[in-house]
Amino acid sequence: MKIIGEKIFAKDAEGRLLSRIGTIFFRTPGLVTVRGSHAMQRLVWLQELAKERELTPVEEDAELADSVDLIFTENHVLIRPDPERMDLAFKADEELQKMTSKRRIRYLNTNSIKVRAALRERGENWRMSRHPLSQEDFYDLIEGSKVSIGEGTIYYYNRASGTRYVTPSCYDQIAKLEPGAYRRQVKEFVEGLSRRNRHGNPEIDLFPTTTPPEIKRAYRTLDVDALDDAALRREVEKINTARRMLLPPELRDETIDNVEWRNEMCRTLTRMPHETSVGEQELVAGIAPEFFRQIEWLPGARIVNGEVIFDEIFAEAAASDDPELKALCDPRVKALFFNTTRLFSKLAYINIGRIEHSLARHPTEGNRRGNVYIIQYREVGTLSARVLIIRLQKWGVAERLDEGKDLAQAILETEEYSDYILDRRLMCRQLGMNLPQRIGYGSFSETYRGDNKYNGTTIRTVYFVRDYVPGIASDKIPLSRLRNPAWALKFAFLMGEAAAVDAIVGRRSSVTKELLFDKQYEVVRQGGDDMPAEIKITDHAGSFVNYEHPLESYVAQYAGFLRRRENLVTDYPNFVESYVEGFRRKLVQTREAYLSRRSAFDNLFQDRPYDTNGSGAYRWACILRRLENCDPQVVVDTLKAAVAC
Repeated sequence: MKIIGEKIFAKDAEGRLLSRIGTIFFRTPGLVTVRGSHAMQRLVWLQELAKERELTPVEEDAELADSVDLIFTENHVLIRPDPERMDLAFKADEELQKMTSKRRIRYLNTNSIKVRAALRERGENWRMSRHPLSQEDFYDLIEGSKVSIGEGTIYYYNRASGTRYVTPSCYDQIAKLEPGAYRRQVKEFVEGLSRRNRHGNPEIDLFPTTTPPEIKRAYRTLDVDALDDAALRREVEKINTARRMLLPPELRDETIDNVEWRNEMCRTLTRMPHETSVGEQELVAGIAPEFFRQIEWLPGARIVNGEVIFDEIFAEAAASDDPELKALCDPRVKALFFNTTRLFSKLAYINIGRIEHSLARHPTEGNRRGNVYIIQYREVGTLSARVLIIRLQKWGVAERLDEGKDLAQAILETEEYSDYILDRRLMCRQLGMNLPQRIGYGSFSETYRGDNKYNGTTIRTVYFVRDYVPGIASDKIPLSRLRNPAWALKFAFLMGEAAAVDAIVGRRSSVTKELLFDKQYEVVRQGGDDMPAEIKITDHAGSFVNYEHPLESYVAQYAGFLRRRENLVTDYPNFVESYVEGFRRKLVQTREAYLSRRSAFDNLFQDRPYDTNGSGAYRWACILRRLENCDPQVVVDTLKAAVAC
């Protein structure tokens, strides 16, 4: 390929890029990187071709039609695709990979549905996603962005664009200032709204960025110097009141605990001048807000006419010593890809991601890196994609080898534990836990890396797969819904029912013995009227950990669900009553179901080993005995007393 100009990423003596743009041509292969505009580069290309042969107008148009614009940053080549000609963008991609790593090639225009769809169907969600953030990262990002200019610290600063954002609640801080400081702060803010910084972006802007333009116009036209102190306060308060009235309900609680506010602020603070990334909701339709910046999409493969073609970056990683590149090319993705394609013969595409951090607001157990995966796939002949969640078995062969066990023992104990997990699922369902309808079970081979003598041995890694459950996690309900009395009461009742089953099965963290209820597993699904319809428990993890203590000895802990929402709901007494009633009703129903059909429960696991050291059958018997011996009224009264404390 002929290159006119400097090579991509070429720099001068001061380390500055010699060119920030390029145009790649395909009819006659070539790349132009001379300084100027893209239009000028096209003219340069035609002039270069004219030196070799005379072109007709039709030939000139054809040369220009088969070209793609490029933008160069310090670390990336950005392809600006025409959504109607993604074939050209992919040709540019392939040519650029001969000059630089695929990791350094990104796509602009990812806001276009057609661009996203084309990349998705190539199994390349990973080229549109952003790096995941932990709960602590969110806090550090938002808190660390607070800055001042000359007066108070009322702004949130986007370091990439240089824009400082003002939220509606910032006015509460300004309103406390004495007249002189108040005037200086308002003037600084008003003048900044009308200025551009050296990057060409607004010096100051309003958050959220969807604020109606008439609000910004009202601030800009405010003549601060012409108004006396009292008039200035009246005018600013008038504009800010109008601004608050127009604010979406889900963004009115300006705290990091409000997931929707946190996500929107994070988007705003990390927005780049040349945006090449999109959010999870653009990549996976209908996915819950809690997944925002939690999925690391990984290279996989594309499917062409039924043939699987693994991403070229795997070959690049195999020939490289770059640890980041090797971490990106997760061999488990290949294994999961093979297993999925074996199950479904006619797939249009598959994308696989890794969930880096626990989605719990306050995790009680650390989520091992790569322990949870998400698969998005579409079968040929269907219009919509399906989403699966894969969780590796917590105690597998590798973990048992790490304990120093023999390989045969490690394999046997892993298989027994798999049976125990599936048995517990059946136990939970028998006692009324609302779990996903289907769960799959699979395994793949990988190399054991550890201190055991079996280091380097091929072992099997077990995983469980289920459908993604759409809805909202109970610990991430938007404030706007909780403040709707009807919504909150129905939510409380359903969570009370879920809490009763949770208590019956003795669900706890196996490490800390803390409650897992209301941490991440309870998902609220809404009906057609947007009211809570059911609570789906996405995973029965931690069930039967507490099987020895009577219900009344620990039921008080379930009052935590109520106390955490005391200042969030508008009718707390009825909220409490609804939750307790849901708990009472489910406890009574479950106990009566057992007593009326005792043999169906007692004989369920009679062929399983019964070991008082804690086998599944023994724990099942203990749970049933505890349920039979409890007095529901005493249990409920204990819960009520805990709420009053």
